[in-house]
Amino acid sequence: MLIKNKTLLITGGTGSFGSAVLHRFLHTDHFKEIRIFSRDEKKQDDMRNALKNEKLKFYIGDVRDINSVNRAMQGVDYVFHAAALKQVPSCEFFPIEATKTNVFGTQNVIDSAMANKVNKVICLSTDKAAYPINAMGISKALMEKVAIAASRNSTETTVCLTRYGNVMASRGSVIPLFLKQIKSKQPLTITDPNMTRFLMSLEDAVDLVLFAFEHGNPGDLFVNKAPAGTIGDLAQALQELCGVKSEVKIIGTRHGEKLYETLCTREEMVKAQDMGEFYRIPADNRNLNYAQYFSEGETDIATIEDYHSHNTEQQGVAGMKKLLSNLPLIKKEVFGDLSVVQYPG
Repeated sequence: MLIKNKTLLITGGTGSFGSAVLHRFLHTDHFKEIRIFSRDEKKQDDMRNALKNEKLKFYIGDVRDINSVNRAMQGVDYVFHAAALKQVPSCEFFPIEATKTNVFGTQNVIDSAMANKVNKVICLSTDKAAYPINAMGISKALMEKVAIAASRNSTETTVCLTRYGNVMASRGSVIPLFLKQIKSKQPLTITDPNMTRFLMSLEDAVDLVLFAFEHGNPGDLFVNKAPAGTIGDLAQALQELCGVKSEVKIIGTRHGEKLYETLCTREEMVKAQDMGEFYRIPADNRNLNYAQYFSEGETDIATIEDYHSHNTEQQGVAGMKKLLSNLPLIKKEVFGDLSVVQYPG
């Protein structure tokens, strides 16, 4: 990275992503100041006491409140926008709350960044935004549209996005649940053993955001080429790593869940640019001449597949064990390595 002594703001910065970014940058000269913006004073206090670093500045606020965002945004050079409501069930029950945070909150962050002449804003999205079927995915899909629309009208602030799948061992995900069930000798509750998910570590997510940070043009959406695997293989891999054979209980697909997740729709794959480990999906910059939307089509769309967790590289049990063995949670809880850095969230 060719930047030095800049100021970075991370919204939702007390979560696992923000902690991983801090681990990557806190002891470099890329940023002279890193601002953590979030609603949770307890997590901020925990982070402050754990890291004790003068570069860190903490701002209590909510992306829904433009005034609190403006106070944190003054003098900022770059923004990683990670603040969001992410849990599928809670967003299903409270879709308006998901909209306020994920959609209007993002608009507030972008508006404030533009007003303060921030250099670049990276907005973090999710695979659930591609062909969304639940409120969380729908709100994130609209968040992407908000960011792309803003990018068209911004002259000084570059707004771009990343989209990635579930981060392995993150809060509320299936790996900590399976591990807890294994340790307490309970049955492993599997929704559907044939269900596939992308397999990304937190470091992979940070790498994707940093790639967008360095290479993003206005309105670009970046996706990494992640491997995938079935939930059944994941459960078996965890059991083998723990050296146990647990009972498996199939509970069925939960409300709002998909059989597989899509990272790029076929409409996006038509224009996707292959950048090695990543895809760049440039923004659709057609103007408000609506005739183009009806009189011109793209014949290639019918011949191209989505990029989803069923048709990407499948890991199997052996590959899954290798990936799991590198996770801080597994190193600590299964292998007893207390020296690893385990991020909160």
